[in-house]
Amino acid sequence: MNAKQKKNLIRIIITAVLMLVLAYMPLSGWSRFFAYLVPYVLVGYDILYKAGKGIKNRRTFDESLLMAIATLGAIALAVYEDGDYTEAIAVMLFYQVGEWFQAYAVGRSRRDISALMDIRPDYANMEQEDGTLAQVDPDEVEIGSVIVVKPGEKIPLDGVVEEGTSSLNTVALTGEALPRDAKEGDEVLSGCININGLLKIRTTKEFDESTASKILEMVEEASSHKSKSENFIARFARVYTPIVVYAALALAVLPPLVRLLGMGMAPEWGTWIYRALTFLVISCPCALVVSIPLSFFAGIGGASRQGVLVKGSNYLEALSEVKTVVFDKTGTLTQGVFQVSAIHTDKLNEQQLLHLAAHVERFSTHPIAESLRNAFGHEADGCNVECVEEIAGYGVRAQVNGKTVCVGNAKMMESIDAKWHECDAVGTMIHVAVEGEYAGHIVISDVVKENAAAAIHALKKDGIKQTVMLTGDSARIADKVAASLKLDMVYSQLLPQDKVAKVEELLQQPATGKLAFVGDGINDAPVLSRADVGIAMGAMGSDAAIEAADIVLMDDDPLKISVARRIARKTLRIVKQNIYFSIGIKVLVLLLGALGFANMWAAIFADVGVMVLAVLNAVRAMFVPQCADIKERTVQVGSDVTVA
Repeated sequence: MNAKQKKNLIRIIITAVLMLVLAYMPLSGWSRFFAYLVPYVLVGYDILYKAGKGIKNRRTFDESLLMAIATLGAIALAVYEDGDYTEAIAVMLFYQVGEWFQAYAVGRSRRDISALMDIRPDYANMEQEDGTLAQVDPDEVEIGSVIVVKPGEKIPLDGVVEEGTSSLNTVALTGEALPRDAKEGDEVLSGCININGLLKIRTTKEFDESTASKILEMVEEASSHKSKSENFIARFARVYTPIVVYAALALAVLPPLVRLLGMGMAPEWGTWIYRALTFLVISCPCALVVSIPLSFFAGIGGASRQGVLVKGSNYLEALSEVKTVVFDKTGTLTQGVFQVSAIHTDKLNEQQLLHLAAHVERFSTHPIAESLRNAFGHEADGCNVECVEEIAGYGVRAQVNGKTVCVGNAKMMESIDAKWHECDAVGTMIHVAVEGEYAGHIVISDVVKENAAAAIHALKKDGIKQTVMLTGDSARIADKVAASLKLDMVYSQLLPQDKVAKVEELLQQPATGKLAFVGDGINDAPVLSRADVGIAMGAMGSDAAIEAADIVLMDDDPLKISVARRIARKTLRIVKQNIYFSIGIKVLVLLLGALGFANMWAAIFADVGVMVLAVLNAVRAMFVPQCADIKERTVQVGSDVTVA
């Protein structure tokens, strides 16, 4: 609890105690009035102030005005009839109880979301010529500068580790509590906390383009994207509140006049004014106005605790209705990191073949060359590598210990008349020939993400009707991934514009329903924008993809899609429950109040009682299943599959 919440809780408790004491005190007349005025003012002064301010600013029709009219009217009736003051005080008291629960729930959700706000760095350490460190504004650091991050400090800008090793706390970005190791050559993101080692980082982005700034910008804009339910409630309240005020006025004036002028009976002004005041309290739309936005806010807060950034409640609402999920392959379902998955030799042993290929590709910057070097791992073994020649579209030729070694594709083998052969393994084949004779081939493959199979299974279990993969890879590779992950459909060899066309085609099919697209690359941005819900991988995804997406998975774990959808569906269930419950109770008690069967205590329940119950129900949206809980309920298949 913050200081304001504590103060309000103390007011509520003191008011309740005073009412209990006054109930046993033998007071009457004006002494009774002034005694009860103390707890009324104590618990309701801020509501009266808001009502007065609303009248002054010509924004009169809100719940504060309704509370003020109803309670002041009830007190006036109690003075006139020397009646019960407790009803008026109880209305204010229970209203404040509801407001307190709302403030607590909002505070809890805000803390979850503000955990992201803690990633904002205050400074960057720049090393001076004399070796000392100077703290500068992150905005002043240019791309390519070397910054120093000491243990316990936030990484201020995205970059690559130039020197040092450490563990990084990434919980504010990813929701993952387990620290991640960072070493020389690793990419690191702004907003992570350096735990134990000194790091020198060469920046790759300016501050405004770094991960921390992008996330903060998204969080700040999230509240502007309202759901259909929130927009409806806002419009409903603007129309509904004036109507009930005029209806209450009519209820207070018309029946007495009809009785007096039309029927010649006693007007019974006190009875009808009391009914009108009761009607006002009952009709106050607090439960709807408070609980619906709170439900979405709590859902977005719960999602942020899991490392899922939702840019607005409208996207949460749309995600709950998704029936088809379309995936990109590389970087989304697969790691996007190539590694050696098979070595098939004709004359040499596996280690010798890998040794030659790694040395020939020693100076290449191609990802496949890097995967060969990583697999071999012993570059400094004394071998003499010279006359390295890279042949565009073919491969690399070099002299290794005086022997000509060619490493490349089938076209290179054919150009030197080396008799190569096909392989059953799925992946990119790197052929090796020594002195013109075929020596074997190495298969380089991408690796399916650990949770990819579990993610597909969880989505289907949660009601997703179709899972589709779109990729630019060959049909052979795409089909193997789709089969291993049990996807419903796969479309391969697609260019970026083909992916957009395919999504358009899927959206035209009635069975598709709402469609979500999940991607990570810059070429996915157009598709992310076109889908009903765009979901981007945040850790390694491109800036364009993250900008175009509606939801960002901060740790690139596809299993979080199921977590986000469960949060969305739970939030929408809570919203609907609150709408039906609030309106149903109000309509019932309004009818009873107009007919004289409901007193102020029933009105208190219909207004603040229903609001408290709706707020408590909304709080449930903050409690969401952990990713590990979902994984335990899914069948693990295909987690070790490698694909090109």
